[in-house]
Amino acid sequence: MRKPFDVCRIRLGSPLRQALQSLDDSALGIVIVEDASARVVGTLTDGDIRRAFLKGSSLTSPLDDHIKRTFVSVGPTASRVEVLDLMQSRWLSQVPILDEHGRLIGLHTLHEILGASPRDNWAVVMAGGRGERLRPLTDTIPKPMIQVAGRPILERIILHLVGFGVRRIFLAVNYKADLIESHFENGARFGCTIEYLREEKPLGTGGALSLLPAVPTDPILVLNGDLLTQFDVGSLLAFHTSGRYCATVGVHEYTHTVPFGVVDLEDDQIVQIREKPSEVWLTNAGIYVLDPAIVARVPRSSDYPLPALIEECLERKDPVGAFRIEADWIDVGRQTELTRARGLA
Repeated sequence: MRKPFDVCRIRLGSPLRQALQSLDDSALGIVIVEDASARVVGTLTDGDIRRAFLKGSSLTSPLDDHIKRTFVSVGPTASRVEVLDLMQSRWLSQVPILDEHGRLIGLHTLHEILGASPRDNWAVVMAGGRGERLRPLTDTIPKPMIQVAGRPILERIILHLVGFGVRRIFLAVNYKADLIESHFENGARFGCTIEYLREEKPLGTGGALSLLPAVPTDPILVLNGDLLTQFDVGSLLAFHTSGRYCATVGVHEYTHTVPFGVVDLEDDQIVQIREKPSEVWLTNAGIYVLDPAIVARVPRSSDYPLPALIEECLERKDPVGAFRIEADWIDVGRQTELTRARGLA
């Protein structure tokens, strides 16, 4: 089956006319140049072709002398945030995805990374906690501003949301709010609008929703501000809508392995010894989608946990969905998890 990026591939030795045709057909703004073994040897843009003509080349001239043989590419496991980092730092609009043999398997474009179209859904990120379990690190900076791989956790969350078309984001702030606000300002440089829900006192994981300037008209995303995850925002919202849920909770598998042999008894007799068994639970991932009517139930300016809102929905027999977060997920709330997030464990 022909892939969308196949039209931008061209063989080394082809004439510039063919490269121009490829640019016009693909509308991707780049030509990927391959050798006879289908290994990528360079790239070509319309700017490169214009410069070739200015140097005296014609439409029939081979493109070999004009390609960029030093180019930026990523592997198949690169995250959206990592690719966006590259694009922003190198002023790129396209980044090829290569396999271990240097062959093209995909193409990231800035349009795709930033989302095909803006969504009407708002997002609220809870970023007001003190992060007591990460002291003394959080004595000087709020937990969501702790850096992982050179970027604050909260910035990674925002860029992830923007990458799925979420353009209006509220940050619930309290502890050292000035550091967060001075970093993100109005959100313009991150491709979104950022507004602040300023808690005069800590309001828990849900109380800040009562500070929204209005009740949203569409389902609203709510996330904890200490998460590192690449979950599919679009799939979560689609799951919520198609299931006609009042609330959806992101759930993640948590596995605990007992470091000993577990003995099963009947009275005083051993019937089984299970060596280092593992148990798996579905846990709350700190990611929610809430319908506007549910948001309106949050009490004003009260310390209110979001699980209490979900419990209320269950008591009322409101349908509550569970969306499995199958992507990598780390709650950077403890030193062990922060160490793992930084690749040090």
